[in-house]
Amino acid sequence: MANLTAADILPQDAAQARLLGRVWSDAAGGPCPVLVAGDRVYDLSALSPTLSGVIERSDLAARVATPSEHPDIGSVDDYLSGRSGTLLPPADLQAVKAAGVTFADSMLERVIEEQAKGDPTRALDVRKQLAPVLGDNLRGIEAGSAKAAEVKRLLQDLGLWSQYLEVGIGPDAEIFTKSQPMSSVGVGARVGIHPMSQWNNPEPEVVLSVRSDGQIVGATLGNDVNLRDVEGRSALLLGKAKDNNASCSIGPFIRLFDANFTIEQLKQVEVSLSVVGTDGFEMTGVSPMAAISRSPESLAGQLLNRNHQYPDGALLFLGTMFAPVKDRRGVGQGFTHEIGDRVEISSPLLGRLVNVVDRSDACPPWQFGLSALFQNLAKRGAFSSSSANA
Repeated sequence: MANLTAADILPQDAAQARLLGRVWSDAAGGPCPVLVAGDRVYDLSALSPTLSGVIERSDLAARVATPSEHPDIGSVDDYLSGRSGTLLPPADLQAVKAAGVTFADSMLERVIEEQAKGDPTRALDVRKQLAPVLGDNLRGIEAGSAKAAEVKRLLQDLGLWSQYLEVGIGPDAEIFTKSQPMSSVGVGARVGIHPMSQWNNPEPEVVLSVRSDGQIVGATLGNDVNLRDVEGRSALLLGKAKDNNASCSIGPFIRLFDANFTIEQLKQVEVSLSVVGTDGFEMTGVSPMAAISRSPESLAGQLLNRNHQYPDGALLFLGTMFAPVKDRRGVGQGFTHEIGDRVEISSPLLGRLVNVVDRSDACPPWQFGLSALFQNLAKRGAFSSSSANA
């Protein structure tokens, strides 16, 4: 991915956006939290040696208002090309969580996986049976509403109720752990598909950055790589379907909410997906946030509250309505990844997240975890400054 440039990944209005991220700085000898303004990269290590610590600051908006107050450590292109280091995902100590089945179309596909028992050859027949009934009933439903309860009773009477519909339109959202802190990959990296899977897909999503006090401070893009055949066999295999080496991609940067980018604008964002294979296969799709069945605030509130805390904050995937049904390996089998697929997830206000698909056991193994991070920071003297807030 050395051919990626800042123009490929930055938001269209990058000049007025305040973007938080992380880079591996060759000069510093380790990871640094950074502010990106225009195409310049500014080191925020004086505010905190970790990105999560930067986000936790109550004075964050004021401290990033004037980028030139922080050391300029190069351009975005310097880190995309490897000249000055590497662009990392905008996540370190934060929990990485995800909300499932938050769009009507994805609800239908999850029920299809369940009914097909993870067998892609059965998916078309199941879809023909369920789509006319479920699709019409689920469209426009607000999760947890009186209308949703009425639809639940109807579908139960028809024998069509499912655990996926329970979390899709019931009062309680599905919130699960997507991956571990420090395990995500970022723009330009390979994303991993477990070699056991023969039916899988990308999930293009908006990802919230949530502070430990529950405040939503910004958003980025994510790919919640999913193994449809594994989860379809049993919902209890969700961890095996979701949390594998390089199976979580986040980036390129967290865009902070401000006068130029509000949560109301985020609710109207459309997330686009492009998959281009080395076999000439192409697939595109769009996931509009306006079609979500639960608001971002509601999902963040179910993630983090008086009963469940994340002291280092969290990144929360909001789900996708994209249903990958374009046939690839055979009629009626729908989509699945092949090694070498180039996956692009993009939105004008959030930029572009680009990855190439490989097997999870062929992707670089995750080795730089929390212990390695703190050993690196200690060696660099990051904790000696009184202004540091890890």
